[in-house]
Amino acid sequence: MSGDTRIGGVLYDIDGVLVTSWRELEGAAGAVRRIRERGLCRAFLTNTTSRTCGEIAQRLRGAGFDVDADEIVTAARLTGEYVSRHYPDAQVWVLNHGDIRPDLAALTLDDEHPDLVVIGGAGAEFTHRALSRVAELMLDGVPVVAMHGGLTWATDDGLRIDVGAYLPGLVAAGNAEITVIGKPEAAGFRTCADLMGLDPAEVLMIGDDLHSDVLAAQRVGMTGVLVRTGKFRSAVLAGAASAPDHVIDSVADLPALLKGLRKRGK
Repeated sequence: MSGDTRIGGVLYDIDGVLVTSWRELEGAAGAVRRIRERGLCRAFLTNTTSRTCGEIAQRLRGAGFDVDADEIVTAARLTGEYVSRHYPDAQVWVLNHGDIRPDLAALTLDDEHPDLVVIGGAGAEFTHRALSRVAELMLDGVPVVAMHGGLTWATDDGLRIDVGAYLPGLVAAGNAEITVIGKPEAAGFRTCADLMGLDPAEVLMIGDDLHSDVLAAQRVGMTGVLVRTGKFRSAVLAGAASAPDHVIDSVADLPALLKGLRKRGK
């Protein structure tokens, strides 16, 4: 991060940083409130594809966070915008865990005769038959868009693998590339910076996934902060080729970190 750049906004990951299974992590709501009171802009970027932006905002409010739906940027929201631009007339089959049709309202959904496949978050819908059909459609020339490339997410009783664990196999079996929209791709981070009216260099991204959240944000010029909550694993950090700008125990420590950065003129 440049020494003459001040932080003007915070981009929060949600799951594993603010909540786990939609329960507040200790001190998270108070920290988010204090940072907002300092006048910093904010947005919330999540690969969650099981709930709409409105549902996520409602869940966060239930956990003690004062959040509006228009501050939430989901991988589904980004994917809907991408497909509308690049495949405006497509009949779309959405393979996803969760009903997020309101965030995909601009798309024409047709799981019987698709000319585009959109893959969302992994769940019970990712059956052997469904994934085999995706590969077969790819071999027939049907393009595939993935809402995100995340490998795992954290729950109260451990990690769950996500869509990113399936994508390499589908690429190999389908003999075609898959376009990935959400984290760790750059578009989502830049969209959030635009939402806040800031340059990426003015944004601090805080997440629990070293690669998809923190290092990906740093590649577009943001300041990265890794928390030791959620899916954080010390072995992943120790084995990484690149380092986060900052590592803190939890989001509760973020107000103090921001205070220190501002004192140093960053």
